[in-house]
Amino acid sequence: MKNIKNILWGIPIGFVNGFFGSGGGVVAVYVLRKFLKVEDKKAHATALSIILPLSCASLFVYRKSEADFKIVLLCAIGGAAGSVIGAKFLKKIPKKWLKIAFGAVMVLSGMRMIL
Repeated sequence: MKNIKNILWGIPIGFVNGFFGSGGGVVAVYVLRKFLKVEDKKAHATALSIILPLSCASLFVYRKSEADFKIVLLCAIGGAAGSVIGAKFLKKIPKKWLKIAFGAVMVLSGMRMIL
């Protein structure tokens, strides 16, 4: 039953990621923490692992009509470096500051989208 619950939660996570081109990780962290009772740092790390196959599935749909692969390649190089740095910080940051930083990014992202 737990596996089915996890699969069902994957549907809205994947939908958000595919529909908006991002955001699945935000939904994944929330679902993992609030509904699946995963500890904060583990939820963030797990969400990162969830996003890779979701992004690959979305890219498969967008590959011919929407994606600019020159930009993909160049941003992926920088993104890989940033991901390594971010993952190292995640291991060291206290839970309280992780929540504050994550919340601040969410608020700023939301305000930017609204405005």
